[in-house]
Amino acid sequence: MSDAVIGAAAADAPEARWAMSEYFAELDRRFTHGFEVGDALDDAAAAFRPPDGVFLLARRGEAVVGCGGVQRVDAATAEIKRMWVSPDARGMGLGRRLLEALEAQAAGLGATRVILDTNGVLAEAIAMYGRAGYERIDRYNHNPYAQLWFAKSLR
Repeated sequence: MSDAVIGAAAADAPEARWAMSEYFAELDRRFTHGFEVGDALDDAAAAFRPPDGVFLLARRGEAVVGCGGVQRVDAATAEIKRMWVSPDARGMGLGRRLLEALEAQAAGLGATRVILDTNGVLAEAIAMYGRAGYERIDRYNHNPYAQLWFAKSLR
């Protein structure tokens, strides 16, 4: 998907909120017990705000086809969250490009390590993380939807 452009956006911008809403709707469909959005949209707007966070949108022309955010957790660690690629844009390398862009943003925030969590039903994401060099780690949060936790050194 070389025609997709990835760039920073405000997480509370309408297009960013739309992309995250699509992401949450997909989680709700795929998770056995659904997904409760709650305050997640507002929390993202706060978490992915500079200087401690960045939110990215992937666009193909005028269409938003992906998103993801990264937030600094501590001086050396950043967490990748809310990564999503539109179903019609999958299988063309956009997920990998978006992940690499988020890792670059994490490094720009001063992180030397990135962490992320995911759910076991998201097999394609789990496979992508493995191919990208992520390793399984112990649980680091209390996310009720997370079943797997990963980390990668940026050095």
